[in-house]
Amino acid sequence: MSEILRSIFSVGTFNQMLRSATPVALAAIGGSMTEHAGIMNIGMDGMILMGAFFGVLGSYLFSSAAAGLALAVLMGILVGLFFALLVVKLRSDEFIIGCALNTFALGLTTYLSRSIFGAAGTKGNPFLPTVSLPLLEKIPFVGQILNGHSLFVYLTWLLVLLMWLFVYKTPYGFWLRAAGEKPQTLRTAGVSPEKMKWLASILCGIFCALAGAHLSLGQLNGTFAENMSNSRGFIAFACVIFAAANPAKAYLAALMFGFFDAIGLRLQDYISSDLSGMIPYLITVIMMVYVVVRGQRRKQRARQNTAPADAPPAAAGR
Repeated sequence: MSEILRSIFSVGTFNQMLRSATPVALAAIGGSMTEHAGIMNIGMDGMILMGAFFGVLGSYLFSSAAAGLALAVLMGILVGLFFALLVVKLRSDEFIIGCALNTFALGLTTYLSRSIFGAAGTKGNPFLPTVSLPLLEKIPFVGQILNGHSLFVYLTWLLVLLMWLFVYKTPYGFWLRAAGEKPQTLRTAGVSPEKMKWLASILCGIFCALAGAHLSLGQLNGTFAENMSNSRGFIAFACVIFAAANPAKAYLAALMFGFFDAIGLRLQDYISSDLSGMIPYLITVIMMVYVVVRGQRRKQRARQNTAPADAPPAAAGR
């Protein structure tokens, strides 16, 4: 038992936690934007997959990780625009569009990957650099955890802060939240809710593309395999709901997923890999159950608080 605990709470586990949490956190930041704008975007898994593929494709074609990242972001913008066109402009059902986007992304990337790279996918393309900070190396244990990661692990920390400030401390963030909560009031104030929804969809596409690019060009060192997003978009959506679309809280939720994902990998030495692989997804289900129960309790307390104090008690049944 002590050997298992040492394996779980090792430097390698926390390193893996940061690597696993980063793509989920990036997608969750994007999902927070659409959630605030009143759009339920379950198509993030397809957006991540598109970002992962086109990131590797750009790296492969131009022999540059920067070119791959640029192509991934460009595709993220295009996918975000396409999603907004269908959901905001044409008023299609967002749930159906999200499902269709996931299916389309899986089919498109599978076809293009097999056509360009073959059935086995591709690996060994130029990838994002790792960052080594000399000051962190001197800190025992913590320095080993935080040092030597892909560039996007550190950029995610900055992006979480920037997007939190954007949502809660800027007029655009206020308008974005108003577009989802009080669109008619926002329109009366002279701001178009539709424009805010378009902006949210584009931002979501960009952040999901960054998540996919990090997954293929950062975490897996220039590798693409079919369906490599592996339902991370749905995990990111669960993080958004759990965190009430707060980017900082969504990152903490992503860290929790990353931690249990790392534990699942560590436990493969002791139990079946199929069983250990269920751990992070089981935790996600528990998260969603908690959100539902918490919401029901809040509604119940709100009804009790708004009930008139002098209301007569219910008549007893005869």
